[in-house]
Order: sequence, then C-alpha cells, then structure tokens
Amino acid sequence: MKVILKENVENLGSIGDIVKVAPGYARNYLLPKAFAIEATEKNAKALEHAKRHLEYKKNRVLEAAKQVAGKIEALTLSIPHQAGADDRLFGAVTNIELAEVLKANGVEIDRKRIVLAEPIKHLGDFTATVKIHPEVSAVLKVSVTKAE
Repeated sequence: MKVILKENVENLGSIGDIVKVAPGYARNYLLPKAFAIEATEKNAKALEHAKRHLEYKKNRVLEAAKQVAGKIEALTLSIPHQAGADDRLFGAVTNIELAEVLKANGVEIDRKRIVLAEPIKHLGDFTATVKIHPEVSAVLKVSVTKAE
C-alpha cells in the first residue's frame, strides 16, 4: 500500500515522501495517528498543492531541532553517582537517567534518541550522541562524579 507521509517517521521517511508500506501498518498505525494519508490520485494532486506548506513545516521542524541541538551541546550534565573502589560505579549511568537529567535542565528528549556507545560504569567525563532529527544530532557532554 502506498501512503504519503504527513510527519517524519523514523526508519520510513520524511514529510511529503510517498512510501510503500504493509497494509496493516498503514491501516493500524500511520493512518489513525495522522502520520500519513493514502496515496490516491486525488491525494497526490492535493500533495502537489500542499508541497509548499509541507516544505515550510519541514524547515520549521529542522530549525527547531537545530535549536534543541544547540541547547544540548551547551550543556554539560553533572551526575553524582555512588562509586566504590577504583572509581567504579554501583550500577551504571544509562540513557534513561540521562533523559531525566536533561528534562530537569529544561530539554525534553525521548530516551530512545540518546545513544551511548556503552553504559557508563566508572567516574569521569563522557559523551553521548542525541539523535534529535534524521539530519540533526548533538553531542551531549556528561560528567559522572562521586556522590557524597
């Protein structure tokens, strides 16, 4: 089944793309959540008319993602954590904890968008990649300190 995307859908496409998907995926997920419309001849003509609006929306979303990336790159998260001998942590710092600290700093990001090469298991300075938009990603600086 062919659909026209009205929103950016990860691993599928971006706004205005005509993509072929399984009928169940379109019927049960994309269409009810208004992420897409069916690619009929009438909708294709309407898409041509709405292309300018979609391009504007795409640029607006991209600019918002760049602003969020700027906020994230300006931050250095300091996370106090309990540590034992040799500065090894009891447990690990995960993307869930990073998302909570980011939210406390006024930047709300889904934890699935925060990519750690591996869980942080000792004290020190680390970086994590935050995939905000398919075209925009930011580097998050994390400093893990010993909790008193």
